[in-house]
Amino acid sequence: MSEFFNADQAPKPVGLYPHARQVGNLLFLSGVGPRQAGSSDIPGVELDAEGEIISYDIEAQCHSVFQNVSTILASAGADWMDLVDVTVFLTNMKDDFATYNRLYAEYFSENMPCRTTVEVNKLPTPIAIELKCIAALPAKSGQQGA
Repeated sequence: MSEFFNADQAPKPVGLYPHARQVGNLLFLSGVGPRQAGSSDIPGVELDAEGEIISYDIEAQCHSVFQNVSTILASAGADWMDLVDVTVFLTNMKDDFATYNRLYAEYFSENMPCRTTVEVNKLPTPIAIELKCIAALPAKSGQQGA
């Protein structure tokens, strides 16, 4: 049995998938980027006429993507402390890792989920970071643990 979640306050998915899907006590988030809800705007990104990135601000994108993850978690009745695993995709490890790692440490200072960070050539939209997360939800009243 599973349940799907979509957060009206988060950017719409760019394909046919939910923001999150709960299976048992695990909540799987689809890839979350830094786009702003209700628009295609990406904080700190400047695009040329063809939609290619001219410049971007990785710090602005990190703050935005972390906020989007938090919003999606809340839509499913979860919160930041429920995160147990985070996979981070960066398009420029050399230039962006230090900033991303510093901000990640601030956001996750109280909750230390497992983490994997990988560099990818490109993401589906003109963004520099995307997160794929898994949260472990507390058992609901009357539920027994496995």
